Amino acid sequence: MEEIEYRFDTQLLIEGKNLSEDAIHDYIIKNIEGDCLLAVGDDELIKIHFHTNTPWKLLEYAASLGDIHDIVVENMVRQANGLQG
Repeated sequence: MEEIEYRFDTQLLIEGKNLSEDAIHDYIIKNIEGDCLLAVGDDELIKIHFHTNTPWKLLEYAASLGDIHDIVVENMVRQANGLQG
């Protein structure tokens, strides 16, 4: 079976003011280990998708930027083994 390097598929929305998808993307890449990062949106709403072993770091950072909601953290190892995430 294929090894999953980053076990948590983490998705959320950040709602705030003067958000920058480039700045958010760069911060996450430099400070939180993971892969498959998407940070898309505008200056008031950003959608984040990221695979990481430390989803709490991503949530803590995102919460520092604005209101976070629609948070989903799925365990891809459990999913790969046919279990609920």
